[in-house]
Amino acid sequence: MTTKRQFDYKIGDRVAERPKTHGLFTHNQEVRQRISQYRSQRYGEVVGINYKPNARGAQQKFLLIRWDNRTSVTEHAVMRICPVSELERLTKEVLVPGE
Repeated sequence: MTTKRQFDYKIGDRVAERPKTHGLFTHNQEVRQRISQYRSQRYGEVVGINYKPNARGAQQKFLLIRWDNRTSVTEHAVMRICPVSELERLTKEVLVPGE
C-alpha cells in the first residue's frame, strides 16, 4: 500500500529538521539547560536528491542538505525534514504539555 507524500522537495528549497516530541520530564533547571544545548533547530537548503533501496528493494528518497551553519552537505531521510513554511504548524502538533 502506498501513501500520499506530504511534501515534494526540489533543489533550492528551504527546509528545517522536522520537530520531535521530547517529553522532557524534569523540574531541575540545571538539567533542562544542559539538555537544551543539544535541541537547537537546524535550517538549510536542499542541494540534491538521492534514492536508495530499503530492505525490500523499494526506492526511498533522501535529501542532500547544506545546513546554514555548515559548509558540508549531509544526507537525511525525507521523513525527518519539513519545509520551513510548515515548521510552526508541525511544531504545534508535537508539543508536549508542560514543556
